[in-house]
Amino acid sequence: MITLAVEQLATIPYTEALELQQRHRARVQGGGDGVLLLLEHPPVYTRGRRTGPGELPMGEDWYRAQGIEVVDTDRGGRVTYHGPGQLVGYPIVAVEDVLSFVRRMERAIMAAVADFGIDARVRTDEGSDYTGVWVEDRKIASIGIHVQKGVSTHGFAVNVDNDLQPFEWVVPCGLQGVQMTSVCRETGRGGNLARFREVMAQRFVESR
Repeated sequence: MITLAVEQLATIPYTEALELQQRHRARVQGGGDGVLLLLEHPPVYTRGRRTGPGELPMGEDWYRAQGIEVVDTDRGGRVTYHGPGQLVGYPIVAVEDVLSFVRRMERAIMAAVADFGIDARVRTDEGSDYTGVWVEDRKIASIGIHVQKGVSTHGFAVNVDNDLQPFEWVVPCGLQGVQMTSVCRETGRGGNLARFREVMAQRFVESR
């Protein structure tokens, strides 16, 4: 079981959240306890270290004209979208085995969405591009982390009540034709985020 504090935060600009993570990372590297930050972002596309050409096919100026920021980041993975109604989790914790840590996040997310009656799965046998959590062939959660000096930053994003349209304007996670889904779409019910925050915090802390 992971020992860490959980901080339920409001909507925070992506770059501000990066700075907050770095402050926590320095504290954890100094021997402090880990923390899980749960929050939302204003609309933003983030490009991970493995982002390839063509994943933002409209061009950055077009996306910014839609009110969506574009930010390069040092996390793993490719292009993804964050926006209101999506729950983003940043676990800043000591990590010994990166792959095991990613699998742990996937299990925690699957347990959380199961509490909403959603039967989710992983696709680990299909390669690293399929990291995350899926409902059949629809992706409900993305994962991308960075580990520096044994401490993680970045983390996971679960589509809960957010607008899925912005995913259709890019090549999400570098996967052509991938269909994104959400707790709202799978259950047919909105207004899930407040409860999902609490469930996700519990499932992550319980994860092994």
